[in-house]
Order: sequence, then structure tokens, then C-alpha cells
Amino acid sequence: MRILLLGADGFLGRHVATALRELPGAELATAGRRPSHDLRVDLTNCQVEELAAALADLAPELVVNCAGAVAGSARHQSEVNARGPAVLVEALELACPKARLIHLGSAGEYGPADPGSSLSERDLPRPTGIYGATKLAGTLAVAESALDAVSLRVFNPVGPGASAASLPGRLAAELAAHPGGVVTVGDLSAYRDFVDARDVASAVVAAALATAPLPRILNVAGGRAQPVRAIAEGLAAAAGFTGRIEETGAGSDRSASVSWHQGDISAAERALGWRPRIPLEHSLQDLWADVTSRPSSTSSADPLAAGTR
Repeated sequence: MRILLLGADGFLGRHVATALRELPGAELATAGRRPSHDLRVDLTNCQVEELAAALADLAPELVVNCAGAVAGSARHQSEVNARGPAVLVEALELACPKARLIHLGSAGEYGPADPGSSLSERDLPRPTGIYGATKLAGTLAVAESALDAVSLRVFNPVGPGASAASLPGRLAAELAAHPGGVVTVGDLSAYRDFVDARDVASAVVAAALATAPLPRILNVAGGRAQPVRAIAEGLAAAAGFTGRIEETGAGSDRSASVSWHQGDISAAERALGWRPRIPLEHSLQDLWADVTSRPSSTSSADPLAAGTR
């Protein structure tokens, strides 16, 4: 199977690349801005015809888009999260109309949810900020295309390699830097549905191998809301942290507006035969082991390859 992966340099993309390479007969090519990629392309400014010509040469049977921006200006997030998938869809429709497209969306597309509820693909998206709105635009571009395509709506990913742009990656780095001191964090009272990045990768593989037509959108989540405070407690336990974690009471605007997220993953189980396997405790242990084994920052070197949240 000829596979093209976009966003292979990011948190989720690296795990997806590892999983795809293990498929029997897989021929994996990557696309991105760096010279090391098989296809050098920047979806924020390339033209449809230019990309279509390159795709025709590669002739992929499967295209996986893990590229995304979780931060930056409104223009930057719009270019990456909305324009990028739209250009990719149009180019594939011209050059490789029979290829399957797997796009990574985000739970941020849903917006607020009632505490105790589980969000399903039937729920109306109500994003509260530019990130969720631009991710939703990208998902809609995929969902409304003529391609054999699915958007995997990923909830809060965690695990080894987590970016310092995320709470788990940032907190792990802080604990490593101050093993016996005071680490200050914002409000940790919100509830989120955490899913290991390796489980996300296994969902991508399941979607790649599915023989039947897939639903346009599938939730990929742990299936259970947990307090964000569990991230701090789990990392502190994994680190043997002897210092003190202090909550300032000031959290992000998103945490304030979205206090609860839990994903209904029954549709993914039916369509893909997929369920998450890795518990949060193990994800945090592996994240801590990864952070302490590397001398450099956990942040992604390519902002266009960042993982979803």
C-alpha cells in the first residue's frame, strides 16, 4: 500500500508513522516543509494544481493528514487547520480520487458539553474559539468531499513525545527541571477525555485497513472524562516528585468555557473494531520516561505538525 503522511514531525504524526510502517507491504512517504520529506509542500500557501501534480506522481492509495496548529494567530491557525485540509481535498479529488483520506480532527470542534454527558458524532459542534472553529472547518472540508474520507475527531492526546505546548508535556518538563521545588500550574478542575497517542495511531491503522465505507466523522477518545488534575498527580507519581504543585486558580479561556468533555466512542468501535488500550497511568509513566531520556525540550520543532487537542 502506497501511503502519504502529512504532519509526520508532530506528536501524533510520529506515532502514526511508526504504526503505518509496521503494516505489511506499506510504502510510506511523508510530506512537509522540511527538505527531508519525500514531498516538500506547505499547505498554508501552495496551490491546488501544484499539489495535484505532485500527488499524481506519488499516486498514494492512502493519505493521512496529521498536520495541525494548536496555537498561534487566527490567520496562522486558519491557514493550517482550515485552508490546509481544503487544499488537500481538492488536490486529491483531481489527482487521486480513489485514494482514502484519513484526517485528524479535534474534540475542540464540539465546544461546551453538559457535565456527565458523552459527546457523539451526532452532537452539533459549537466551538468557542479560533482553534475549534478552524479545526471544524477542516473537518467539514473532508466530510463534504467526494473522497473516500474520514475525520477522526481526537480528544486530548497524551503519551511519550507530548509537546510542551500541551499541559502533559509542559508539566513533565517542569517536574524534571524542579524535582524538589514548587511547580505552578493553572486551574486543574476541568474534566477531559484523555487518549494515548499510540491508541490514536492504532485507530488510524484500523481506518486504513477497513474494507467497508467509513462514517465521515468518528470520535477517538478514552471514553471517560477525568479531572485534568489527574495529569499532575499521575506525572508527580511517575516522577517521584518531592516538591509541591500549586494551582493558581487561573486557567485558559478554553478550560473556563469548556469544563467537561467526554467522548462516546461506540461508533468507532462499530466501524473500526477499535477501542483504546492504554490507561492514563501508563501514558504518563511513558511520557515521564521519555522526557527524562532526552536532553532537549519536548516541544515540536515544526509548528505545522503539532498534535491535536
